[in-house]
Amino acid sequence: MTASPPPTPPFRDPRLPFAKRVDDLLSRLTRDEKVSFLHQFAPAVERLGVAAFRTGQEALHGVAWMGPATVFPQAVGLGATWNPELVRRVGEAVSREVRAMRARDERVGLNVWSPTVNLLRHPLWGRNEEGYSEDPLLTSAIATAYTRGLRGDHPVYWRTAPVLKHWLAHNNETGRDVTSSSVRPRVLHEYDLRAFRATVEAGAVAGVMPAYNLVNGRPNHVSPHLREHLRTWTDQELLVCSDAGAPSNLVDSEHYFDTHEEATAAALVAGVDSFTDHGTDGSPIAARVRGALERGLLSEADVDTAVRRQLSVRFRLGEFDPDDDPHAHSGAFDTPEHRELAREAAEQAVVLLRNDGVLPLAPDTRLAVVGLLADECKLDWYSGTLIHRSTPLEALYERFGAERVRFAEGVDRVRLRTSAGTFLHVPPAPEAPDPARGAQGALDPALLAGRTDLPPLTTDAVGTEFALVDWGDGVLTLRAPDGRYLAVAEDGYVRASADQPGGWVVQETFRLERRGEHGTGHLLRHLGAGRPVSVAADGVKVAARTAETTEPAETAEMPVTAGTAGTAGTAGTAGTAETAEVFEVVVAEHGTDAVRRAAADADVVLVVAGNDPHIRGRETEDRTTLRLPAHQERLLEAARAANPRTVLVLVSAYPYAFAPGRLAAALWTAHGGQAAGTALARVLAGDVAPAGRLPQTWYADDADLPDLLDYDVIGGRQTYRYFEGTPLFPFGHGLSYVPFGYADLVTAVADGALHVFFTLTNAGDTTADEVAQLYTRAVEPSVPRPRRELLAHRRVTLAPGETRRLEFAVPLRAFAFWDVARGDWRLEPGRYDVLVGASSEDVRLRATVTLDGEPAAPRPVLRRGLSAADFDEHGGAALVDRTKAAGDAVTPASGGTAELLYRACDFVTGVRTVRLELAGGAGTVELSAGGARATVESPGTPGPYDYTTVEAPLPVAGGTHDLRVTLRGPLRLAHVGFSG
Repeated sequence: MTASPPPTPPFRDPRLPFAKRVDDLLSRLTRDEKVSFLHQFAPAVERLGVAAFRTGQEALHGVAWMGPATVFPQAVGLGATWNPELVRRVGEAVSREVRAMRARDERVGLNVWSPTVNLLRHPLWGRNEEGYSEDPLLTSAIATAYTRGLRGDHPVYWRTAPVLKHWLAHNNETGRDVTSSSVRPRVLHEYDLRAFRATVEAGAVAGVMPAYNLVNGRPNHVSPHLREHLRTWTDQELLVCSDAGAPSNLVDSEHYFDTHEEATAAALVAGVDSFTDHGTDGSPIAARVRGALERGLLSEADVDTAVRRQLSVRFRLGEFDPDDDPHAHSGAFDTPEHRELAREAAEQAVVLLRNDGVLPLAPDTRLAVVGLLADECKLDWYSGTLIHRSTPLEALYERFGAERVRFAEGVDRVRLRTSAGTFLHVPPAPEAPDPARGAQGALDPALLAGRTDLPPLTTDAVGTEFALVDWGDGVLTLRAPDGRYLAVAEDGYVRASADQPGGWVVQETFRLERRGEHGTGHLLRHLGAGRPVSVAADGVKVAARTAETTEPAETAEMPVTAGTAGTAGTAGTAGTAETAEVFEVVVAEHGTDAVRRAAADADVVLVVAGNDPHIRGRETEDRTTLRLPAHQERLLEAARAANPRTVLVLVSAYPYAFAPGRLAAALWTAHGGQAAGTALARVLAGDVAPAGRLPQTWYADDADLPDLLDYDVIGGRQTYRYFEGTPLFPFGHGLSYVPFGYADLVTAVADGALHVFFTLTNAGDTTADEVAQLYTRAVEPSVPRPRRELLAHRRVTLAPGETRRLEFAVPLRAFAFWDVARGDWRLEPGRYDVLVGASSEDVRLRATVTLDGEPAAPRPVLRRGLSAADFDEHGGAALVDRTKAAGDAVTPASGGTAELLYRACDFVTGVRTVRLELAGGAGTVELSAGGARATVESPGTPGPYDYTTVEAPLPVAGGTHDLRVTLRGPLRLAHVGFSG
């Protein structure tokens, strides 16, 4: 008699709803198995046939870190297309490549950590390249499109599961794990939450990743906003994945908790479901969770909640239904369609900033192509490995003919002479494979080691001539004649071994530092190790750490340099106490001379400038200025002096400040991926008309910028919404080769929306795209409101002479603001300008509409009192955590003085007493309202969360009055109450 097969467990039954299947599987897991699932690398449970699973596959603009893949333009470039449908197709292509790559390499994950929806509030942020825009509406439109492409369109099963980064108010790399973003309620709701909210509500998001920073004094990994806001926006289970190492930061760098058990428990209760910490080793996190359970800091139900969210994502990805998963065989890799899409995306990302008629280039134009990025196709930290590669120079050779293109890179060509009179020399390399960095893929590319199979540098009587580039702040790269960059591997030797600068700690950057006040000698300091180079019998290496080698030296002032400290990291130290070598820089040719020669006889000069995404402005390092590096400014000036028909082509991850009036034309594109060069050549030649638009304001000067850590976009008058100066180029700016006409504006309010109609006409003789943009402005607001606010946009392709009628339906809630007096959104009745045009400043059509709404109501301070954080205006205030779990308080920034204003407080028939909830250090609170004044001395409390209530007389007459509060000293104010 044959035994019957065991029944299929409910979690394997595809006929059941996912929720029932998740509950069944959860009930079968032991406590230890559930705890192990909380780490990024969840192990397999073989007794149940459950496979291992990892959260996190980088896929910001193509599959990253796992080897060759299609590389699309950087995220900021996709934002510059202003084309959600294009970006949706990019997301779909990326998700198909994820599936195809996973089919041959199980290390490739389906839970993708993309896109980044942090708003590009400040252009000096090192990770500017990862975001889409400074505007929350444009950001959410592009992010929603990308997540829809990543998710796929099947109603049940997801092709990949996107996780949004980085929650919340994260725009600085400087001290990113210890700095706090002070975010007032209006900025929180009107700005920072909006991009996340709209994208989550669209339904194609599997979760979010908290950021490293703190918000209002509380780490994002224990943020109450995860519960109070994020999880209320959708009925789906959202998976919250920590950023790498952030759980440990709660104790190690932030000192927010005393023990890792407390920190892990607090993060789990706040809503973190998957802990990315200690690489692939889940045992430390498991031990912390078990310790928290034993101490009663967590319950098993808390663990179940987090595991349930992870399992929900795994079921949606089809893991438990391999026969029913519609995406199991939907992978596609490096297809002709993907290559064409990469080119199309790169073309649509190009922004024409200025043009006096020199563009498009005539077919018989004699070109000088110069600049450090002219023959480059740069990748960033979140790129895959290139399969195809196109540089501007290569594409221009192909488009115009090599005989019409003259090239000068503009590097300084130098030799480095030692104190013994010999020169640094690159010895011949043996025949060996030359893989590109990361070609084999790596779960953590930060761990990829430099090459040690090549011989170290030596010295000889002639030496090697190096191509030297100063990327700004004195940060240099040195390249050998064979194209390899000098780099330092873990053994400490200097070799010509890198195909490009890169890595978590860049090992290809140096600084020349003058030795002595008037001497010509220089130390060559390797920035990754933080130590200078020495010359030894067995080769050139980083000097051992001694007082001499770590002592700062004066930075050189010569054509190849100028600057201050750069990125420091770690590198191996070879040998014993070597002496730092003193070099003399012998310049064989200045780059400016080569540029002048190339430019002099050309019809048009193209100066291709910009940044290397791994140097001076990247993850872990903010920029220090908007200016182009001095080396590139010199090249640009040399080209302009030699030929007035000079075009600046900026290829960069962020905005620059320059003098456009002296240029015949200027373009910008982000690093455009594998098709970057082809796209630029086609735009320059007029094969396609440019129609990219700036996704962020380009400021004219560093003086226009707020402090990097000032997150108050309203009070600080930041972004195009509030900036009152004259930008270099405004938000939404971008020119075309084709004129477009706007006409026939009609507006109507109906069905809870403002309907806007107008016509758009291509008045040129070629097919082209135009990006029509709709903005608004409250005419007479009662509180500070944006001077411009994007309501809608559309990228439209029109044939010559074609006219199209466009319609936008804008929900009336889009005109509301966060009313701190109510703690809710409010549409203020009154007049609103409706502005239609080609940018935030290029307004072509204008109308004014009157909207009904809710009138302002005075604050009911007798009934509710005042939450201190709900001020209308402030000066010198910072928001901090009221408790470690929830709530905000106000304190003077840096322990100084803070001024707070609360408008229209209703004291009804009058009050006699004020009650203040105070904590922290000793200080003074001064209050005034309706002519009454009070001064309250706070003696201080034992700790920042030990609140005490202090009362004082404040006889305010009945009626509505403004309340002014001044805080002095390191105290914290949480609440103000009144009694009659």
